[in-house]
Amino acid sequence: MDSRLVTSVSTTTRPKRSDEIEGQHYYFVSDTEFDTMVANEEFLECATVFKHRYGTRRKIVSKLLHNGFDVLFDIDWQGARTVKQRAANVVSFFLIPPSLEELKRRLSTRGQDSLTSVEYRMSQATDELTHYDEFDYVIVNDDLGRACDLIHTCIEWTRRGEHYSAPSFNRTLKEVLEPEK
Repeated sequence: MDSRLVTSVSTTTRPKRSDEIEGQHYYFVSDTEFDTMVANEEFLECATVFKHRYGTRRKIVSKLLHNGFDVLFDIDWQGARTVKQRAANVVSFFLIPPSLEELKRRLSTRGQDSLTSVEYRMSQATDELTHYDEFDYVIVNDDLGRACDLIHTCIEWTRRGEHYSAPSFNRTLKEVLEPEK
């Protein structure tokens, strides 16, 4: 593990799942609290994703950066776009599934979402994937360990001021966005 890497914990209006821990997985707030935070410009980025709002608290990220950490964000393309506009030295990664069928299987078998939620997310998946070109690296998440290793390699190269030539994702992306009929 890389002791210089920390993951930012997002704030959300999404209902808390039974296995989630406040402050570890997310900070859970009401719509009213979220509105107040937006009005007070507390977020580095915020967006509506799959009918819920998410945001990254500016003060928390600033403190982590000040303490010498590199901060990982688990955010969608909207948030990544905003962070890249507002912050310097940002390197972005876009993880794509090996197929839409595999994405649906993962969403369905993790047992965290209703069938309606899974179907809604699947209806949005192709549009979400079209934003891949806004990112510095596109990583096929066909094996979690391998994807994490590749991200870490890219981070190490970035720390040295270099760009890593990640494996091509074009074939997988073409298959995901244009499945055979």
